Amino acid sequence: MPAFSLFHYIQFQLQQSYSVNLLSKRSVKMAFPSKEAQIKTFLKSMFDEGLLDCQFTQIQALQDANNPDFVNEVVTLFCTDTERIITEMNKFIKLNSYAVRLTGSSSSIGAARMKAACVDLRRASDDESKERCLQALDAMTREYCLFRNKFHTLMQLDKGFIGMDANQQ
Repeated sequence: MPAFSLFHYIQFQLQQSYSVNLLSKRSVKMAFPSKEAQIKTFLKSMFDEGLLDCQFTQIQALQDANNPDFVNEVVTLFCTDTERIITEMNKFIKLNSYAVRLTGSSSSIGAARMKAACVDLRRASDDESKERCLQALDAMTREYCLFRNKFHTLMQLDKGFIGMDANQQ
């Protein structure tokens, strides 16, 4: 196809696409899932992947109109503390006591896979196996990073919709 006719073909396709997108606001809204539906779907995927357990649902239940950022604050505090502890653990300082601490905090916010990785690290530490400790610490760090990244995505999704809600009003 000559470049000129290819250009016209692409232009035609874009015009067709544009005219299809000129739907009423009501139709467009129906085409996109609501903020709540997208967040619910994303959270479900985190539960399905085993990243979260029922404890997270209990944390969500504590959030209300008086404290609308409760979940965000709790998980952010967890992430800040966890990053500091992982740095110390990589120096093999108080490895077992930190593993116990992270097991508890992971469990308390419902970070199921992180908790399981911490339990494995505690077992490796109890067995005094440096090789297993390194493997378990690496696995725990990966689980933490996955949890943090998914939670960050969830918060961005929520903030994005908050911005959209303000722009639509």
